[in-house]
Amino acid sequence: MSLYRQLLRKTPAAQTLKPILRSISTAADSTSTAVQSHHNDHQRNHEFRPPSDYLNSWTAPKDPKEAEAKLARLRREYAKKVKEVRKEYIQEMELQRIEKMRKDEAKKEAQRIANEERKVAKAAEKKAKAKEREAAEEEFRKTLLKERQEKLEYWRMREKNFSKKKKEKNDLLQRQSSMWIDEKELEKKTLEAIVDTVHL
Repeated sequence: MSLYRQLLRKTPAAQTLKPILRSISTAADSTSTAVQSHHNDHQRNHEFRPPSDYLNSWTAPKDPKEAEAKLARLRREYAKKVKEVRKEYIQEMELQRIEKMRKDEAKKEAQRIANEERKVAKAAEKKAKAKEREAAEEEFRKTLLKERQEKLEYWRMREKNFSKKKKEKNDLLQRQSSMWIDEKELEKKTLEAIVDTVHL
């Protein structure tokens, strides 16, 4: 042991191993302490059966036949006691089995109810999402239709303004064309304008 300690002191790698070894030792101690405490707790809470009547109950009679009969009677009583204990054990195991079955059934039923509730909640959530999606699509359709109507109204107004301006331009052109000089008189009017100059 002293050689092991000296090696641990001398080697540098051992210095890094010390905390690991210490933690392993501490964990092992805590585990053993937990096991011991559980064992002690079990011993404190355990209910022992009363001591058997058969222990130290044998007194050897002087007559061998009487001793044989007494031994046979003790064996029969012991067999009867063992049979009763076995019967109690079987009943206890049966009760435990029934209790376990009841707990398993209750667990299965609770799980089934939870699954059904989860399915109902999932279906309700799916339905709500479908309604939201349908409402969003309807809103989108309305918005799209409104935008189309606005664009159509805009194009109609633009076309109307364009037609109005075109008509005004044509009217102006017609009014101005009444003042235009005929092509035949154009040369004559030009000469008159050159000859008859107006002095300012």
